[in-house]
Amino acid sequence: MASIVRPPSTMASMVLPKIQSTNCKIWKPANYRFTFPHLLTKHRTICCTNVTPWDPSPVKYALEEDKTKGEFLTGPTPTTLFETVDSDQTKTAESLTTDTKRVTKVGYIRWPMWLVGPLVLLATGMVPTLWLPISSIFLGPNIASLLSLTGLDCLFNLGASLFLLMADACSRPNTLAQDPCRSQPPFGYRFWNMVATTSGFIFPLTMWFGSQKGVFQPHLAPISFAILLGPYLLLLGVQMLTEMLTWHWESSVCLVTPVVYEVYRVLQLMRGLKLGAELGAPVWTVHMIRGLVCWWVLVLGVQVMRVAWYAGFTAHLYQNKSSNSSEVEVSSG
Repeated sequence: MASIVRPPSTMASMVLPKIQSTNCKIWKPANYRFTFPHLLTKHRTICCTNVTPWDPSPVKYALEEDKTKGEFLTGPTPTTLFETVDSDQTKTAESLTTDTKRVTKVGYIRWPMWLVGPLVLLATGMVPTLWLPISSIFLGPNIASLLSLTGLDCLFNLGASLFLLMADACSRPNTLAQDPCRSQPPFGYRFWNMVATTSGFIFPLTMWFGSQKGVFQPHLAPISFAILLGPYLLLLGVQMLTEMLTWHWESSVCLVTPVVYEVYRVLQLMRGLKLGAELGAPVWTVHMIRGLVCWWVLVLGVQVMRVAWYAGFTAHLYQNKSSNSSEVEVSSG
């Protein structure tokens, strides 16, 4: 429906077009305006069903594909309509329940790790070294003895890796919403660790090269040196690699890693002293191994003090943060 409304007017005018005669050359005034005052017109409304070209297209309020055929709230549409409405309180309650279940599950899994981890470290490192007789491992200065000793150290390395992985899992937060604890040791800590490890490499190798050049007498055979200090050097390289990986991953076990390896290293060098007596090693070799034992006991003491310092340092930071947060709450309240 289109409606055309013309407002009422109080005056009507009629304009005649210009009249020009072709025969006569007399020009007459063109426009004659006849005014009819006080002529009122009524309000006219023209109704038509056809839409004129200048009118906008009518708005369609019905759906293009109406499968309900005029039926309102029938079928599965109301069910889905009301099912999609979900309040924030319901979501919050569901998320809290799922987080609680997740925390309890993770707690149940982590509880045995506190006992399994140390047991794995004890079974793979200390038991074979302390209770396994040397005669069953050492068969003489040959390759078989070297492989047997290396196998014992590889077994300890496997147990130490499992222990560090379990310790790292226990140090992580219980929920995924919390950010994991990133522990990046300072440059001074990493520098002195590398100095200690490099010194443990350089000192025995320098002594052995000196014996090869005739500086230290009597001469030590290469196979005897490999049996005494070959597994020691191999495990020292594995420790360096493990420490660098923990630094790169910013794991919380970066302070524990050298302690685990250095405790076993002391036992490893004590085993080397026993093997030196059976091999008939020179006196300077025995003194060298004793010096390495003293060096690593000293480094182990420094590492333990660093762990104690780190624990006190983090506790002090936590205390400062809690005091600052309490002050902010008091000031805001």
